[in-house]
Amino acid sequence: MNALLECNNLTKKYGGFPALSGINLTLERGKIVGLLGPNGSGKTTLIKIINGLLVPTEGELRINGVNPAVETKKVVSYLPDKTYLNNWMKVNELLDFFEDFYDNFNKKRAYEMLEKLHINPRDRLKTMSKGTKEKVQLILVMSREADLYVLDEPIGGVDPASRDYILNTIISNYNENSTVLISTHLIADIENVLDEVIFLQNGQVTLQSSVDDIRMKEGKSVDALFREVFKC
Repeated sequence: MNALLECNNLTKKYGGFPALSGINLTLERGKIVGLLGPNGSGKTTLIKIINGLLVPTEGELRINGVNPAVETKKVVSYLPDKTYLNNWMKVNELLDFFEDFYDNFNKKRAYEMLEKLHINPRDRLKTMSKGTKEKVQLILVMSREADLYVLDEPIGGVDPASRDYILNTIISNYNENSTVLISTHLIADIENVLDEVIFLQNGQVTLQSSVDDIRMKEGKSVDALFREVFKC
């Protein structure tokens, strides 16, 4: 099976400073992958290149064999780390908007998730807490039948009681031909759903491994290895 995402000597510089430096990376289909690293490691830069928001300085990144562009936006579903939705809109209006905008948006799935989280689709965003807004945004993202889901801190702003449901939502709403890339600082909270991890440090990939291999070879959890490697 062809790789879903490939980075070949991917480099991004800001005024001569390399935020990413010569990254070679492959993501296969059907995986939940943790993108892990300290602040300033290059995670956000990589995510923005995947989503076509930045252009590499050198090298390339390809999704389904093509560079990020209009075609890849059709198959990549992106959750940024900040809420971007208009406060004046009702949730059901957002669902209508996404259905009009994305051919692969499953409105029935979105309503089912809203019901399970007890979110009223007739409520306006401005009446909601920050955590509830982030849940709505995640529901919109996971209701697309995409090839690649890129989630930047998907559980950072929600209460611990909701995290298990959100992780279960992520697990149950992608198929064997899709991959989920999750960037987060809350490694212990998501470790049990990850198939694979990528460690980024100073703009370089220092580790790409399956979670099972880490546990077998290192004899420790991903969270413990991360703390050891990054001294945190």
